[in-house]
Amino acid sequence: MPFEKVATIDDLDVGSAIAVEVGGIPIALVRVASEVVKAIHNICSHQYYELAPEGCVEDSSIECALHGSVFDLDTGDPRTLPAIDPLPVYTCEISDRDILVDVDRQRNTAQPPRH
Repeated sequence: MPFEKVATIDDLDVGSAIAVEVGGIPIALVRVASEVVKAIHNICSHQYYELAPEGCVEDSSIECALHGSVFDLDTGDPRTLPAIDPLPVYTCEISDRDILVDVDRQRNTAQPPRH
């Protein structure tokens, strides 16, 4: 699957996250800086709970609002318990203010959570 437009940069404030879907895959788009957006699987690996839009964004991480697991947006690795399994991280670009995600170009080897 090639890059797919999922939002525009104007849809997302710096330090916030929104939920989108690409090919049936739930994704959290996280804007960490004015021209930097990250894409991570939107379902916490600890329990079935969406990271976006409620998750707290700080630096290059997002915290699950349910139990406080924090995930690194670059590696998908959990930084805190109770989550112990990483999340898939997807390739994301900004082009002419459009946010594009390619779910076939996963940036790590994590498997989507199974709940």
